[in-house]
Amino acid sequence: MKKQLLAALFTLAISPWALADIRIGVSIAQVDDVFLAQMRDYMAAHAKELPGVTLQFEDAQGDVVRQLNQVQNFTAQGMDAIIVNAVDTAATQKMTVNAQQAKIPLVYVNRRPEFKEVPPGVGYVGSDEIKAGEIQMRYLAEKMGGKGNLAIMLGLLSNNATHNRTQGVKNVLKDYPDIKIVEEQSAEWQRSKAIDLMNNWIVSGRKIDAVAANADEMAIGAAMAISQAGMQPGKDILVAGSDGGAAGLDAVKKGLLLVTAYQDNKGQAVGSIDLAVKMVKKQPYEAELTIPYQQITKDNYQAFLNP
Repeated sequence: MKKQLLAALFTLAISPWALADIRIGVSIAQVDDVFLAQMRDYMAAHAKELPGVTLQFEDAQGDVVRQLNQVQNFTAQGMDAIIVNAVDTAATQKMTVNAQQAKIPLVYVNRRPEFKEVPPGVGYVGSDEIKAGEIQMRYLAEKMGGKGNLAIMLGLLSNNATHNRTQGVKNVLKDYPDIKIVEEQSAEWQRSKAIDLMNNWIVSGRKIDAVAANADEMAIGAAMAISQAGMQPGKDILVAGSDGGAAGLDAVKKGLLLVTAYQDNKGQAVGSIDLAVKMVKKQPYEAELTIPYQQITKDNYQAFLNP
């Protein structure tokens, strides 16, 4: 009997969860999104550098209900902390309440929920999305000579990032009354949908001088459609993106994108893990960490390679 008990205790002691001092459940909105997949990889790499920290990743696949269930499962499993990259920033209240009731620290990353102030037991790590729109549009406006027709390519309408980046674009346009918005539609963050949307705009015959896309993947799709129509991105139609990942940097290098706003997904990934660990250990922490955007053009893109 003693041998059986010792064997059971030994098995428990060497199980992965037993060895982990801090278990963190991570729900990513959509792993087939290039930017978010890279952020997940940065999280995994950073966790390996922290002794005793183990991550359990879940892919919400763009489904709000699936993500809610994932967070509920994390609380049921007794995770030490939870990190959420929200599918829909308007649907985070239930997740917040669920984590608070379970007394489990919750960190939102990249997409800021719709709260004026960060609630108790909750943290947020991300960037000021309005600045992204302002960065890309100010550079575009200068290259447009302060006049012309602008098309705005939106991300998912359920995301605060979409609304805030677009608001940034429109903030800048207040200083440029001769730049007119002639199209404003969603391509849902996806390159393939951006190609189709840009094709539709071109076929409509409406003159477009520039495209401000809420993300690089859509900007690249727009540039591809422009090329397929026999025009030259950066000359016939100017294209601006946002995120500054590997694909975006390559597009800037090739002249497909005129400008992009660098969003530091590595900084967000590392910051969210570090914040969750501090909250678990009850160490002093800032509940909200804002990582600034930076402008990337052909003049400085090399400085952002291999962050």
